Amino acid sequence: MSIQAAKETFFKSGHYAVVGASKDRTKYGNKVLRWYKEHGLDTVAVHPKETSVEEMTTLANVSDLREPKKTSVSVITPPKVTLSVIKTALLDLDVAGVWLQPGAEDDEVKKWVQEQDEATKNKVILGGSCILVEGEGLAKAAGKL
Repeated sequence: MSIQAAKETFFKSGHYAVVGASKDRTKYGNKVLRWYKEHGLDTVAVHPKETSVEEMTTLANVSDLREPKKTSVSVITPPKVTLSVIKTALLDLDVAGVWLQPGAEDDEVKKWVQEQDEATKNKVILGGSCILVEGEGLAKAAGKL
C-alpha cells in the first residue's frame, strides 16, 4: 500500500485520537486536536497528565480507546514516546491507522515500522506532511466533511 492509500484509509475510520494533545494553543498537539474538533470529527485527546484539553475530557493512555479497531490515531509526541505509543496502538489494539506527525519519528521509529508485517506497515503514515496540510482534502474524499 502506498502512503497515499494509507492516508485515504486513515479517514475511513469512525473515530480519531490525538496522542500528545496539548493545552498550549501554539503547539501542534493542540492545533491538530482543534482541527479535528473544528471539522466535527469524533475525536478524543490522549494525554497522561491532563484531564481535559480544549474542553474535551482526555484519556490517559492510547490503550484506553473505546473502539480501537475503528479509531485512527494522530501521534504528536517525542520519538521515544512515539515508539511505545505505536507499539501499543498497532500491536495490542489493532487501531485502524496511525499518522505520525512530522517530528514524532526518528530512525528507531522508522526502523521499527519497516520491520513490521505488511498489514501493520500499511496502517502507518510516516515521513509525510502534517494532517493540517492534507487532512481536509483527504477527509472530504473519504466523505467525512
